[in-house]
Amino acid sequence: MAGQFDANKAQNAIEIEKQFAVRAVEQAQTYWNLLEKVAPKDLRLTKLDDEIYEDTMSTFPELSTPPHEKLTKLDEDWMKSPEGKERWRVFINRYEKKIQDYNFGSLIRTDAREEYGERNTIFVTRIQFYAIEISRNRLGLNDQAHEIAKAEAEKERAEKEKAEKEKEKKGKK
Repeated sequence: MAGQFDANKAQNAIEIEKQFAVRAVEQAQTYWNLLEKVAPKDLRLTKLDDEIYEDTMSTFPELSTPPHEKLTKLDEDWMKSPEGKERWRVFINRYEKKIQDYNFGSLIRTDAREEYGERNTIFVTRIQFYAIEISRNRLGLNDQAHEIAKAEAEKERAEKEKAEKEKEKKGKK
């Protein structure tokens, strides 16, 4: 007979962890591509964006205080402190029946003004990602990231075009 599952004593299965990591990276890439193509103020991430935004601002009033420094640059220690974990746990659990994969791991940028990178990324739950990114979008905190993403995409397009022209040139010789 199986005993009660204790997550703190569970061993990690490497293949499962790899699959979670791949999915989290794919989601981060998709989100960055969305930031390139859609102005953040016009971006909708879920059908419940309005509810999630209002709930985030009321549950975490420190995030709603201008100039929104705590949203612009996330403090992982604040989020993962015993008090922070408890506050987030209560928030997260409210979305168990409302958001698919609400507790699935997601990557989020710690600084909204920068792109995803090794030093600018932490692991959070999907609903934390939504709460923070919806708030950043509504408050204009992702506008700089939108411009960075558009500039990167334009640079990549120009480089690809240049490479294709050079290939054509070599083909004609």
